[in-house]
Formats: sequence, C-alpha cells, structure tokens
Amino acid sequence: MASKKLNNVYIKDSFSIAGPVEKKGSIKNYDLVMDDYYYHEKTFEQSEIKMQKVVIDNLLNQNKLINSEIDLLVAGDLSNQISVSSYTASNYTIPFFGIYSACASFVQGLIVGSEYLDNKRKGNVICVTSSHNLNAEKQFRFPIEYGAPKPTTTTFTATGAVACLLTKEETKVKVESYTIGRVIDMGCRDASHMGAVMAPAAANVIVDHLNELNREINYYDLILTGDLGCIGSKILIEFLKQAFGLKMKQHMDAGCELYLKSQEETYAGASGPVALPLYLFNKILKQKNRKKQKILIVGTGSLHNPFFVNQKLTIPGVAHAISLEVN
Repeated sequence: MASKKLNNVYIKDSFSIAGPVEKKGSIKNYDLVMDDYYYHEKTFEQSEIKMQKVVIDNLLNQNKLINSEIDLLVAGDLSNQISVSSYTASNYTIPFFGIYSACASFVQGLIVGSEYLDNKRKGNVICVTSSHNLNAEKQFRFPIEYGAPKPTTTTFTATGAVACLLTKEETKVKVESYTIGRVIDMGCRDASHMGAVMAPAAANVIVDHLNELNREINYYDLILTGDLGCIGSKILIEFLKQAFGLKMKQHMDAGCELYLKSQEETYAGASGPVALPLYLFNKILKQKNRKKQKILIVGTGSLHNPFFVNQKLTIPGVAHAISLEVN
C-alpha cells in the first residue's frame, strides 16, 4: 500500500516568483515577476539558482524564521543532477534532501517533507521547486536559437520558483494524506507529447489513492493535476473512463490553465515542476469566498532524457498525489 494518512501536517505559507511569459498568463497576483530570463545574472542556470534563493529568503522573512529554525530543506528541479537545487542549498545551513520526479517533483517534495514532520511534535520544513524554460529547452530539446519547429502537442516549460513552509502548527491548509505513484510505460516515444506519456500514470495514482483510502472520486471538490496540458488532460479523462470506468468531472490541470489561449507560443499549455505550485498557491488557494474544500493535487512527470529519446526508447511516466483539506 503506497498511501498514508498524516497526523497534523499543515502548509503555513508560500512565496512565488514567475517568469516573463507567465506574468502575461491567467494569474496576475504573483509575489514577484521576472522581467527577463536572465534575472540580472550571467547565465540561465545562475538565474534559476537566484530564483530559488529569492523565494526561500522571502519565505523565511515573511515568517520571521532563521536557518536554524528549519529542520529540513527539500528541493528539486529539472537541471542535470538537480544542480540548481544543490547550489541553492549551499547558501544555507539547513539539512538538505534533493529529490527528482521530473515535473512531479513538487508533490514528491511535499510527501517527503510531510512524512518527515508526521510523527514530530513540532518542526518546520521548506519545500522548493523551480523550472526555467530556456534551461529545459537546451537540456531536453534544442536551444531556442536552433529554431526547431514544434508540434502542437508540445508543452511550454514554465519559468518560476515556489517555496512553501510545512509545519505542525494548525493552519487553513492541512496535508491530509498522500499516495506514492508507480512508474507507468505505455510505449510512447514522443518527447514532444508529454501529456500522453504522463496521463496513464496520473490515472493510476488517482485510482490507487481512491482504492487504498476507500474513497469515491466525488469525495474531492477538485482534482488538480500538474502539467498534462490541454491535450494530456483530455487523455487522462478518457483513460479513467475507458480503463477504470470513472467519470472525473471536478478536474483542472495547472498546465492547461496557467496561460491564456491567446498565448500561441505556449502550445498545449505549461509543463515543468513549477507549473502546479504556481497555479495552486496563486490561484486556487487565493480564491475569495472559497468554501471548505477537499483538493487532490497530482504531480505528473515524464522520466526521459535526450540520450534515451535519441535511442528510440519508450518514455516512462510517474505521478504522485497528495490530499489537502482547505478551510
């Protein structure tokens, strides 16, 4: 059984920074926005390190905390060997746990941090994730200067960083339970169609979560997936219906919702580990007149690299789920 209910773990606060394309999208109330991809640094990699440091520093300042009051820093990103997160962690004297599930890394980080706090009387954990469009493009596809054409199934890696504070102190957002997902490989070889790669993994973790915790799909007011994009979201809904006989009506996908339809350069929507937390913290949890909600967030990840893609191997996907109770 890969699911577990948690004892009094809460999300206390968050801080976000968004990139130049994201600030033109559906969300207008980010904590900070970048004017360009360099963010006053010499390289895109240094820009992403700065993004992570900025959100951590602001989160600490908002909550009047110092390094010694944080028990654990959990962070992940898309760069080789999660080097952005590791460089960021070197600026702090906080125990560090680097994690990677591609675009599912944020939810994985919440699971790791929540499990760490679960049996403690008190404590604080910071979970961080980021992605940078131009870093991801040159690592997983082609540098933009190459001018490679892209199919309409392509998703656009979101630029931004999010840090959130987990605590034992009771707040309006309780981390109620989680389910660790399985790696699913349905034989897709198209790295430009990550929605198709990840949708089966998302469907499987949703079903596992419901079965293992003895819940119906309508138990949740909202099921928010990470970055399937608009096409991948349709595949997920159809996959749940055809493979498991489930009709999911209360679904949104952060990747599909983050940008405006008029932003043609974003193709099928957003991807990247930051897409889900950007939408969760800056849209869903900031809605006015929100009633008490039960939300299942599902992070989705495509577990490929350029070498395997060039060798024509199939691409596995993974998804992890975590349940929030919002007052």
